[in-house]
Amino acid sequence: MYAIVKTGGKQYKVAAGEYLSVEKLDAEVGEKVELEAICVVDGGKVELADAGKTKVVAVVLDQYKGEKKLVFKFKKRKNYKKLRGHRQNLTRIQIESIGGETAAEKPAK
Repeated sequence: MYAIVKTGGKQYKVAAGEYLSVEKLDAEVGEKVELEAICVVDGGKVELADAGKTKVVAVVLDQYKGEKKLVFKFKKRKNYKKLRGHRQNLTRIQIESIGGETAAEKPAK
């Protein structure tokens, strides 16, 4: 069983027990957060998630900054150069359960 969740303007495919880095969530380390599910896939059955019907619960493991990305702007023959760096604030989470199914209940493959 897996779900497609939406957070930080992006969509992620997640299953119970997986670790994921997403854009910064406003939560403390150890706190549980609910993510917005778009759809849930259980075997061959695909369900579109209604608002509030399916709950994807995750635990916040860490708040950190990602690696530096360099942004370089340049225009030839105009003596124009700009170099800027950016580090995105990220949150490391672990998916605890999808619609009530936890990682411990997940069948082993």
